[in-house]
Amino acid sequence: MNKTVKIGKDTVGEGHPAYFIAEIGINHNGSVDIAKKLITVAAAAGCNAVKFQKRTPELCVPEAQRNLMRETPWGNMTYFDYRHKVEFGAKEYGEIDRFCKEVGITWFASPWDVDSVDFLEQYNLPCYKIPAAKLTDDTLLKHLRQKGRPIILSTGMSSLEQVDHAVEVLQKKDLILLHCCSAYPAQYEDLNLCLITYLKERYGVPVGYSGHETGLPTSVAAVTLGACVVERHITLDRAMWGSDHAASLEPNGLNRLMRDIKLVERSIGTKIKRILPSEEPLIKRLRNI
Repeated sequence: MNKTVKIGKDTVGEGHPAYFIAEIGINHNGSVDIAKKLITVAAAAGCNAVKFQKRTPELCVPEAQRNLMRETPWGNMTYFDYRHKVEFGAKEYGEIDRFCKEVGITWFASPWDVDSVDFLEQYNLPCYKIPAAKLTDDTLLKHLRQKGRPIILSTGMSSLEQVDHAVEVLQKKDLILLHCCSAYPAQYEDLNLCLITYLKERYGVPVGYSGHETGLPTSVAAVTLGACVVERHITLDRAMWGSDHAASLEPNGLNRLMRDIKLVERSIGTKIKRILPSEEPLIKRLRNI
C-alpha cells in the first residue's frame, strides 16, 4: 500500500494532516488582481495550496459550442471568445508564480489537454491534478505520467471500471485519488462519503475528497473518514458573475472550515483506550478513591 505522497515540502497521506487545496479554478474571472486576492485569502486561512485550471480553447471547446453566444461582464460574445477571455497565459501565470512564492503558498493546476501540460511544465509544479471530466482521456493521462510528477485524480462522474482503467494507466506510484460528486452544486444525498474508505481499500493509495457542496460539515466528515486531501472552490463573493461562484466558499467560510478540520484532526486520536491525565482528579473525587 502506498500510504503517502510528497507534494513539494508536504507529505500527504496516512499519519499526516489533511492537505487543503483552495480551488480558484476560473473564479478569477480572467483577472490577475482577483486571482491574487484569492491567493491571499487562501494563504491567510492556512491552506496548503491553490489550484487553477488550464485549457487550450482550440483543443477543449467543441466545434458545436464555439459560436454559441454568452452574456458576460465584457458584453455578449461567443463561447469560444469567452474561453479565451478567462484563460491565463505566460504573463499571468508568471505573476501568479511570483506572487505565490512571495506569500508562501504552493500552486498548481489542472491541465485539460496535452498542450496545457507542456505549457505548465515551465513552472516546475509540485504535482498535477486531473479533473474528473478528463479521467477517461488516456492520451492526457499518459502524457502527464511521463512528466514524472505526483498526480491527483478526481473520480467524479466515473464508473468503478473507468476508475480501475485510469489507475491502471497512471499506475499507483505518487498517485492520490479524490472522491467527489461532480454535480455543481452537489446535493448532500449524492455525496456518498463512504466511498472514501472504499477507494482506500480497493486501490491502496491515499484518498481525499473534492467537495462541490455548499456547506462545511461534509468536508469535515470526509476528514474523519480518512480523507488525506480536501479540495474546495473559493471565491471572494458567491454573488459574483460566473458558473462556479455560487457553490464556492467565501473567505469566512474557508476560515471556519480550516478551523473545524484542525479541531477534528486534534480530536481523532488513536485506538488506544486509557485513563487520561485530565480524568485523574475526577476519579479521586467521583469514585472516592
